Amino acid sequence: MGKRARSGRGLRKIAVRAAAASLLVWAVAGAARAADCAETRVDLRGDWGTARFTVEIADDEAERALGLMNRTHLAGSAGMLFVYPDPQPVAFWMENTLIPLDMIFLDGAGRVKKVHANAVPLDRTPIDGGPGILAVLEINGGLAGRLGIAPGTELRHPAFGPDAAWPCD
Repeated sequence: MGKRARSGRGLRKIAVRAAAASLLVWAVAGAARAADCAETRVDLRGDWGTARFTVEIADDEAERALGLMNRTHLAGSAGMLFVYPDPQPVAFWMENTLIPLDMIFLDGAGRVKKVHANAVPLDRTPIDGGPGILAVLEINGGLAGRLGIAPGTELRHPAFGPDAAWPCD
């Protein structure tokens, strides 16, 4: 049997299906781009590779003051991101903090400026991050060194906006 010629109606159905498939692919790609950044996650990259942490956000005075105090455990892939309204000098201490932490100080572009490794639990000595800090990521003590996180590492999160060194898409 020979092939039947397609009617105009059949071609329209094919065109509609193709358009719907294209729209679906575009929507999925857009969702994947949006999934690249989330309020509850940070991604870091450097010469050493990449890392991802699920984070709690501390972006007001009360949340920043409480931080990770009084916690006895922090999951290995978790952290807290302290976000300030503008880049500024910041200093942290470990009063009422029961677990050792690495403090990763970030500038307004999301670049690591300083890493303070293994902050001592319960120590009230100020840990100076320096000037121009927009955010601080706290993770388990010693983890930054094991991963290779160092000055120059880039962090991706919506808090850094479109002019970030590694912007959200």
